[in-house]
Amino acid sequence: MYPKSIQKLIDIFSKFPGVGPKTAARFIFYLKKVPEKEVENLLELIKHLKKDIKTCSFCFNIFEGPGAKEDLCPICQNPTRDRTLLCVVEKEQDLVSIEKTDKYKGLYFILGGTIPILKKEKKKIKEKELKQRILHPEKFGLFAAEFKEIILALNPTAEGKATMLYLKRFLKPLDKKITSLGLGLPKGGELEYADEETLASAFERRE
Repeated sequence: MYPKSIQKLIDIFSKFPGVGPKTAARFIFYLKKVPEKEVENLLELIKHLKKDIKTCSFCFNIFEGPGAKEDLCPICQNPTRDRTLLCVVEKEQDLVSIEKTDKYKGLYFILGGTIPILKKEKKKIKEKELKQRILHPEKFGLFAAEFKEIILALNPTAEGKATMLYLKRFLKPLDKKITSLGLGLPKGGELEYADEETLASAFERRE
């Protein structure tokens, strides 16, 4: 139906989360209509994303560091953060949502996903990496840290709850206090879309 070059672009955009072939086609035809300068700017930003956006060696958060030698993101580098608290989130957007509340002052770990409950294969999550960072944070560039509480701040979905149960069992031998967010978050909702007041309340009532 489409020229080969357009179909290839549609196939690429269709791989984006939440984007199907129809939405991908809309993106392509929108880009065809915009001025060439805007497309060039988009291409430069994508190049910048791959070249200058780094991944933190401890928490896996992304940060901007063109030419920077630092391996830690600004949050992990910040000496005023509470290095006895570690908040485990599913993705970067959840970290940003929590930071906006200005209530949590500890550190983070991005798990990279959840365990699907309707599929045979377990989705890859960074549970082993999490364990190593709790036990030996200095090996990943984070010094003067001794975690006493691990907060499982995962989405209150079926997959999120299953992942929290799995992590509680997995981390139990470490003899650390393991908590999860309190009531207030909508069942089946996502942290990314929760308002700041609700998130702050959930942190205060964690158990």
